Formats: sequence, structure tokens, C-alpha cells
Amino acid sequence: MEGIGPPLVTPFDADGDVDHDRLRELVAWLETRGVDFLVPCGSNGEAELLGAAERTAVVETVAEAASVPVLAGTGRPGTQETVEATAAAAEAGADAALVVTPFYYRHDQAALAAHYRTVADAASIPVYLYSVPSYTDVRLAPKTVGELAGHSNVAGMKDSSGDVDAFVRTRRATADESFDLLVGSGGVLAQALAAGGDGGVLALANVAPAATTAVYDAFAAGDAERARALNADLVALNRAVTAEFGVPGLKKAMRARGAPAGHARSPHRPPDEAATERLASLLEAAGLDD
Repeated sequence: MEGIGPPLVTPFDADGDVDHDRLRELVAWLETRGVDFLVPCGSNGEAELLGAAERTAVVETVAEAASVPVLAGTGRPGTQETVEATAAAAEAGADAALVVTPFYYRHDQAALAAHYRTVADAASIPVYLYSVPSYTDVRLAPKTVGELAGHSNVAGMKDSSGDVDAFVRTRRATADESFDLLVGSGGVLAQALAAGGDGGVLALANVAPAATTAVYDAFAAGDAERARALNADLVALNRAVTAEFGVPGLKKAMRARGAPAGHARSPHRPPDEAATERLASLLEAAGLDD
């Protein structure tokens, strides 16, 4: 996977059920704005609030609606359930699997590596590692990633640590392999590309797909200065729809832009009036025109 892939939000209706019609509309809304691939059932898709059958159904809907590759989130706390979820996603039409680090229990790097090797051995589709310590309190070390990159079915990684230093070390550790290194933090997209990244899986791309794609395109065209400037214009909005207001804020901002984001699922709560006003101000300041 290269370029920009939104970690798709999952639209829920007012009763908290997955709204598959809106999900199809969202796929079209994003594709017409130039994204390169789609990532259902990740952190921003509220995957941890979805049952196993719901996750498979979401992947199937996205795969049927999409004309770009689908990288489906399949990681679970246990190895066996991750193997099963990855097989289900492949059957549902996913092109590759994004596997978050096992969470809840604490595991050392050797255990994480063994987990990924077992999943990759069993999978019929390529596996991408996913490190998001802000949610899991688990961090994949660059050395571990370098060891896993040699596996024939480990195709890449989404690094959502926001740590550019670690990103550089991970790129160096995987330099001898065919390995897609994707950044998961929209605020450092241009920096990550300059450090050898291949693209990004960004919550920001749900609300500003064309703008995030423009950052990638500018860098790919050799204009790193323009890429940095475009990225800088998005930093405040990115922080608001991630660290400040989370998925409910992201969905609120998307709906304000006409995207069929639907509702968030309980126990998430809608943004209050102050948050709504701040999001509106940031959207206006970002000057999005897509």
C-alpha cells in the first residue's frame, strides 16, 4: 500500500446499528476525493465496539463498494482470534490485513514477534503490522519490525506512535526488504514521507481526503517544501479530530463537510456545543475546498 488511506469511520444509525448504506456512500465520497486505499475496522472505525460478525460485514460492504485496495483491521488480543478474523476478512474481500499489537495483557517483544509470525504464516493475504501505543500501551520496537520484515507475508506497517525518531529507525531496519512503512499520525505526514515513508493511514483523511492527498502528491512530485506547508495547515484540525475530540469529534467534522459519517456507538458521546464550535472554526481555518 502506498499513498493515503483513511481508517474508515463506521457509520452507525440512531439505534447504534451499522448503517451499511451510509458506509457505501462514504466509500464513494472518499474515492471521489482521491484516496489511494481504504482501511475499515481500525481504531477510528470503532472496531473494538464491533462484534466479530459485524466486523466481517463491514469489510464485505467496503470491499464490494471500493475500487481501490482494502486494508482491513483484523488484530485482536489473542493470536487464534486474530488468525480467524484475518481469514474472515480475506473471505469478505480484503486485499490485506492490518494487525494491531496484542493488547490488554503486557507482552515482550519476543511474544509480539511470535504472534505476528503465526498470523502471517496462516494468512492468505498480506499482513501489515500496526503499532498504536496511545491506545494499547504497546510499542513495536524498530528492531522487532526489522526482524519481521523478512517474513514473506509481512508486507508493511502502520506506525501511529507519532515518534519520528522511531520511524526513521524503523525505515533503516527494514531498508533491505520490500516493506511499506505508513505513518498513522497526520500531523507528521510530511516529516514521515521525508524519512522514507510510503504514505499514511490517517484519521484526518476521513475529513480532509483531498488535502491529505495533496501533501503526499506534493512530496511525490519533489516539492518537499510545499508538502510541509500544506501539512502545517492541517495540524490543528488533525489534533482536534484525534487527541482532543476523538471519534465523535471526527464524525462531527465529517458530517459538517457533507460526509455520511453517521453516529458514534455508545459509550462514545456526541461533542458538546463548545467542541462543535471549535471544530467548525478549525474546518473554516483549514480552508478545505474538496
